[in-house]
Amino acid sequence: MTTKRSPRLSVHPLTSDRWDDFEKLFGPRGACGGCWCMTPRLPRAEYERSKGEKNRRAMRKLVDSGAEPGLLGYLGREPVAWLALAPRAEYRGLARSRVMKPVDERPAWTIACVYVAKEHRGTGIAARMIAAALEHARRRGAALVEACPHEPRGERMPDVFAWTGIASSFFANGFVEVARRSRSRPYVRKELRPVRAVRRRPA
Repeated sequence: MTTKRSPRLSVHPLTSDRWDDFEKLFGPRGACGGCWCMTPRLPRAEYERSKGEKNRRAMRKLVDSGAEPGLLGYLGREPVAWLALAPRAEYRGLARSRVMKPVDERPAWTIACVYVAKEHRGTGIAARMIAAALEHARRRGAALVEACPHEPRGERMPDVFAWTGIASSFFANGFVEVARRSRSRPYVRKELRPVRAVRRRPA
């Protein structure tokens, strides 16, 4: 089967001036059941109480505070993809997860969600969003990026369950498996080289 290819993707951090694009991409249901990508940031009980408008307001408050909780991908001016990326410590909802809890204490950034608009799935956008996320994290001083994507193993997975991304998109970007607590959920990591400071020549 030939994978469809999409036009050039541009990727930008989610900031206040791009909030309307984020809302447009996620739609009235917040991408899935009122999530608004707050799932990894909240303990399960707190998240369940906040589904919908509370989650939307919480994410808006986070963005308006100056934080950049993730990246938006565009084709032209159309927002078509989202990737949640942050230092692992910001994702309280993952700390007690059987599958996604940390494997050690090394400081790491986590890719917690990869969301692509339905009409653009299967075009390679997810892999390109991950590549952009690695560069974004590297430029902000990250030495290690990790994720816990799904590995369908041939069976068709409903898109709603693949919010942490598909493993093949991570392996294509050089991630390696370091643990597996579930048959279909490898824990993967990518080591990053820090950005080297450019030395100026004496005048």
